[in-house]
Amino acid sequence: MVTNISKSIEACAAHYGDDAAAVKSYLLEGQAKALAMPNRGPLKFDTRGNIHKDILKAYSKFGFYILEGVLSDEELSDIKSDLSKIRDNFPTHMGAEKDKYGRPALGSDNKAMTLQWARPLSDPLGGTQISNGRHQVKLFEPKAADDAPQAVPVYLSGSLQFSPACLRVYAHPGLLKLAETLNGSDFVPFTEGLFIKDAGLGAAVSWHQDGDTHWGSPNFDENIHGFNFMGQVYGSTAVNGVWVVPGSHKHDRADIVKMVKDSGSERLVDAVPIICNPGDVVINNRQVVHGSFANTGYETRVTVNFGFHKRSSVLNVKGAGIHSEAKVMDADFINKRSEVIALAINARKKRFPTEKPHNYLPFSDNLNKFTWSESAQAALKDYNLMDLSI
Repeated sequence: MVTNISKSIEACAAHYGDDAAAVKSYLLEGQAKALAMPNRGPLKFDTRGNIHKDILKAYSKFGFYILEGVLSDEELSDIKSDLSKIRDNFPTHMGAEKDKYGRPALGSDNKAMTLQWARPLSDPLGGTQISNGRHQVKLFEPKAADDAPQAVPVYLSGSLQFSPACLRVYAHPGLLKLAETLNGSDFVPFTEGLFIKDAGLGAAVSWHQDGDTHWGSPNFDENIHGFNFMGQVYGSTAVNGVWVVPGSHKHDRADIVKMVKDSGSERLVDAVPIICNPGDVVINNRQVVHGSFANTGYETRVTVNFGFHKRSSVLNVKGAGIHSEAKVMDADFINKRSEVIALAINARKKRFPTEKPHNYLPFSDNLNKFTWSESAQAALKDYNLMDLSI
């Protein structure tokens, strides 16, 4: 378990001056509370091959669950290899068209949103109207090192077009079975990306809830805004990881300003960190209050992020306009965006031929139509213009 981070905790607390002791206690107490929670374990099934009820019960209660050891060492190696190639092709700096080798930089000719940047250790979204104003408060922004770059990459949107390994993770049969269990056999995509939180540089993400469209709906329930899977490449700690307010997904939109006021600081009293090892995959309800502090520690976090919705949550609904253009998503639009699931299933089958693939119902009669190849991978360019953002 990734808990031996005493140096990172000390480094983080030191940035808070007079609050250093309180911050250190908060991190250590949060870590202890998180590890004591009954919401982690392997991705297990019952005798009929269904997701075990213990997972579903804990996920419903807390709004997140740590699925331990889902990604094998072999799969993690594939992801790291792709990450190395991707990062080698990043622009030399924010706004640059070329990478360090003089090649066209990753995403430089894309129409869709790709690489996003932020000032080191900043909170670029907190207290702004970005993303429909969902980030209601601004978190503390520690001072970065004097030699830190002016801006650092924080998120790569549309990651499936850039990484065959991430495309294969997207089709993990156990994870797709869980998506089917929660969202029905006709579940649909949401969006995919890589969260990058480099040691000593990674930006904060202010407390927020991801859902936008269905607050106050007569059909509101705890799953109406879908969920994210968060695959951990290097692990996640109390310093670099996401913090969650357990159970906050069951109610209407939270007043985060009031939550901060009641807590006496930005350190929400009921929050706990998501602590994971490499290869663990977190399922995180999009309605749960969550956020992450600036990464002033010594461990980098990279998260392979992808989510799914119930078809009923997006069919003929106007998108929120955060991850893609705000437009009404009809059946043809949704079905076209869902083709990436079928392609991912074939890509995974080619890499892991002895593994039983998930049978994705909307394409069960013509899955063979979607054959992965390098040209098929290239054809995913700008696929995230069709993200189903609610």
